[in-house]
Formats: sequence, C-alpha cells, structure tokens
Amino acid sequence: MPPLVPGIIVFRPNSGVVKCQILRVLKKRHRQSLERRARNRSAKSQLKTALKKLRESVEAKNFDEAKTQYSAFCKMLDQNASKKIIHVNKASRTKSRLSAMIKKASLATA
Repeated sequence: MPPLVPGIIVFRPNSGVVKCQILRVLKKRHRQSLERRARNRSAKSQLKTALKKLRESVEAKNFDEAKTQYSAFCKMLDQNASKKIIHVNKASRTKSRLSAMIKKASLATA
C-alpha cells in the first residue's frame, strides 16, 4: 500500500467533519487532471478562434480564403474529435453547417 500523506478536512453527511488522508496516487491523479484540463481548454480556445476567423472571412466575402480556412478548420475538428476533446458528432455537425454557410454565401454573391 502506498504511503499516506498529510490530509485535508472533509465533510461527510453521516459523521460530520472528518480529517481524511490523501493518497499519493490521488494527488498525482489531480495533477494530471489539471494538466489535461489546461490542454483541453487551450485546444477548444484555438477552435473558437479559428471558427471566428472563418466566419469573418465568409462575411467579408473572401471565399478563396474561407475555403482554405475551412479545410484547416476541418482538420482541427477531426484531430480534437479523435482526442475526445470534442464529441465526434459535434465535429461532424459543425463541418456540415459551415460548409452550408460557405456555399449559401457564395451562391448569394454569384
């Protein structure tokens, strides 16, 4: 059994306030979860920024630029979906909606 480390105070409904000891493994697990959370938040932030730039280029009617951004954005979506940062269905839905938006905007100007 791993050695115990100094604990923290935890409230339990049946027995009131109890001092619990935290295992070394739990500290590591918490540290890992914080690292993963930071990585996931960064990836989601990059997705949101890329989406914003893509929408701006469509609104500005820069369709050549929008198509290159769309292909790069689809790649980002697929990578994040494979890492389970976002759900696979969300990635698919977002790609479909963006494709329709670009197509509709390009047909409206033609």
